[in-house]
Amino acid sequence: MSGRVGQHRTALAALGAVVSIVSTALMAAGGSWASGTSAAPAFACRVDYATNDWGSGFGADVTIANLGASAVNGWTLTYSYTGDQTLQHGWSGAWSQSGRKVTVTNTSWNGTIPAKGSVRAGANFSYSGGNAKPTDFAVNGAPCTGDNPTTTTTTTTTTPPVDGSAPELRVSGNRIVTPDGEPYRLLGVNRSSGEFACVQGKGMWDGGPVDQASVDAMKTWNIHAVRVPLNEECWLGVHGSPGGATYQQHVKDYVDLLVANGINVILDLHWTWGAYTDSPDWHCKDEHAVCQKPMPDARYSPQFWTGVATTFKGNDAVVFDLFNEPYPEMAADWDKTLGWQCWRDGGTCTGIPYEVAGMQDLVDAVRATGATNILMLGGLEWANDLREWLTHMPVDPLDNIAASWHAYSFNACVTGTCWDAQVAPVAQQVPIVLGEFGQDDCGFDYMQRLVDWADAHHIGYLAWTWNPWGCTTGAVLIKDWNGTPEPGVGEGLKAHLLSVTP
Repeated sequence: MSGRVGQHRTALAALGAVVSIVSTALMAAGGSWASGTSAAPAFACRVDYATNDWGSGFGADVTIANLGASAVNGWTLTYSYTGDQTLQHGWSGAWSQSGRKVTVTNTSWNGTIPAKGSVRAGANFSYSGGNAKPTDFAVNGAPCTGDNPTTTTTTTTTTPPVDGSAPELRVSGNRIVTPDGEPYRLLGVNRSSGEFACVQGKGMWDGGPVDQASVDAMKTWNIHAVRVPLNEECWLGVHGSPGGATYQQHVKDYVDLLVANGINVILDLHWTWGAYTDSPDWHCKDEHAVCQKPMPDARYSPQFWTGVATTFKGNDAVVFDLFNEPYPEMAADWDKTLGWQCWRDGGTCTGIPYEVAGMQDLVDAVRATGATNILMLGGLEWANDLREWLTHMPVDPLDNIAASWHAYSFNACVTGTCWDAQVAPVAQQVPIVLGEFGQDDCGFDYMQRLVDWADAHHIGYLAWTWNPWGCTTGAVLIKDWNGTPEPGVGEGLKAHLLSVTP
């Protein structure tokens, strides 16, 4: 996202809708039926339910998440409708219906739900009249509320505080690890405004607090990582106010505060210089760093990273996200081959009038300072497309690179089928961090499916955004700086973060 408004939303909304329709069609593949598992134990679980309704019928998609620390072998889901919804056929489970009650039992191949993992099943129904969402979900005979049904004592809990400094991190194979080699995921949120406040006359941090109380509010959500978008012209002092040394000190102070509170920081180069004059009408054409550009520029971006890396080298609790959301293929009339070449090598790129700094240029700029921090690199299509990421991965002498992936409900790749095909192969080779994600209706159903999938694939994630701007079109998590969650999106994310560990 770019500041308050995601500029890529308009360009991708139609494509996202097409992918959604294709996804629904693909879900019609079924599996072999399995025998009942009524003897399986109850466990701490959550059920997410979504529908694709066409008036006289609908497709139901159910996801069962295991919130416990141990795998569960065998599951049976039950729930009831309030109308005349009638089962037609189902897949990825043995579906049956008695009156208004629906029962789904695992198949032979999806009976195990890993700790912190999930399984999905679906079915088609016919109906007339209303189609209210069921509310009485139970798994293995116990209500599926997220609580442990075997626990008899009642406790009121908040997240355990994050104690001590944030761990220094490095890449090992396809995992991010701590100094003792333990796998560690970056789980948290984005804190927007450092990318735009200085160039919009809003001072620093959009008037919001960056003090201990604001960090304590984050800790009540079990936030262990915060991505902080930055503006290269503000950092360098060439445009906007505050700029230069004052802007840099604000950033350093906030980073130091977060790290001291056990929260890792991802510094993201979000807005950059460069006039993109041949862009669509919906795109900002200003040469200054007041909007999202298709690629970083050779004029200032390497200089920015030289300054940031020099400032934070020696502090490997800080991660560098080299460029927010590349989309050079759009300037090249959607030629992905030219797009990936521009992404890695920079220089003169088709359709982009300024000289581009490629990802290799930015990696080289950071490493020339002696900084050993992890580097995150987003793919094409506003960081949603990772298909050629491994092929074009820049050379890092430290082999300390992770892929940055953005996944909003209006992007092209929005289904588990697509994630399995395009993202999972990359996750097998290098760490992936979901640098931004959200959905455009202030709900949490899409986001829930995404974080469940990410949990199962050892992928970290940072939701957009920890700013109280009012959730009217999505991607706003809080009502106030005290961390009061927005209904739906905020409440869903908070509950999920409280259920997982890095």
